[in-house]
Amino acid sequence: MQHIPDVTGERDEKLIVLIDEFLAARAIRKPSAHTLAAYRRDLTAIARLLADGDLVPDGTAPLPLATLPISAVTARSLRSAFAHFAAPRAAASVYRAWSTWNSFFAFLVADGRVPGNPMSAVDKPRVPTPTPKPLRGEETPEKLLEAVAEAPDGRQRHPWPERDLVVLALALCAGLRLAELLDLRVGSVVGRAGERRVEVLGKGGRPRSVPIEPELDALVERYLESRRRRFGTRTVTRESPLLVDRFSAPLRRGGLQYLVESCYRRAGIVDRVPAGAQLHALRHTFATRLAEDGASASEIMRLLGHATLTTSQNYIDVTAGQQRAAIKANRTNRALARLAAE
Repeated sequence: MQHIPDVTGERDEKLIVLIDEFLAARAIRKPSAHTLAAYRRDLTAIARLLADGDLVPDGTAPLPLATLPISAVTARSLRSAFAHFAAPRAAASVYRAWSTWNSFFAFLVADGRVPGNPMSAVDKPRVPTPTPKPLRGEETPEKLLEAVAEAPDGRQRHPWPERDLVVLALALCAGLRLAELLDLRVGSVVGRAGERRVEVLGKGGRPRSVPIEPELDALVERYLESRRRRFGTRTVTRESPLLVDRFSAPLRRGGLQYLVESCYRRAGIVDRVPAGAQLHALRHTFATRLAEDGASASEIMRLLGHATLTTSQNYIDVTAGQQRAAIKANRTNRALARLAAE
């Protein structure tokens, strides 16, 4: 078995300083603000555990995080830190943190700051492939859009159906993630009439271009016109956030989640939304319908910005399973089952 060396660089540089350098280098790739924040959370959480006296090698007294040297970060201390980190967290969160630390050490090795990457000596959890969670019910997406497009609910204190409809449509008809929606600018919708598309910066800073049909383009224009009437023309420039709240401030994560949940309630489809999916159920619906209509895994991969074909193939596999379930439910097949049993 190959020996994994502990990290004992000659220069005793401070861990927290190296973390900042890594994040600055990553920022050049233009990842979303949410991705960078996740990197920082994962790195800092493990770093705090490494600074704990119980995890420092040889029982050394605990050091303040600001003074913890990189030489104190060994394969042994990382295993202990990740064991503590994993206890209260889901496998997906632990896997993400492991990947972040692996990238961090790969950066340090490439920069000549440490002699090797100890992360191969730290076990990582197996994360089961997530199952797509589209909205349940054949006509549910249409029912949702129609309910939101109609006269606003009288219980809403600040109704803005034009904006709400655009949020739902961008997720249902372009498959955008929550973070991607928040990062959109007015100028993200580009192209000539009839050939419009939305430019998206996806996970890992991967850009993609998603075509949008004239109907969605018209909804975007109607929303922007309603926004000009509310807040003035000067508030709508190419660099302005596309989605804003009732005060014309950029819409934030919590506000967007609440908006989508309130739309589900207004449409009376809360029971058709898979648990834990919320806005992501709209993206999954987009992908599932692509698969049902014959799109290939590679086409789904490009449109949704997946990193691998495996993720995209899941939607096709689920669709095939749904088709088999429908065949099994056929009354004639049930009759055949009775005859076979006789």
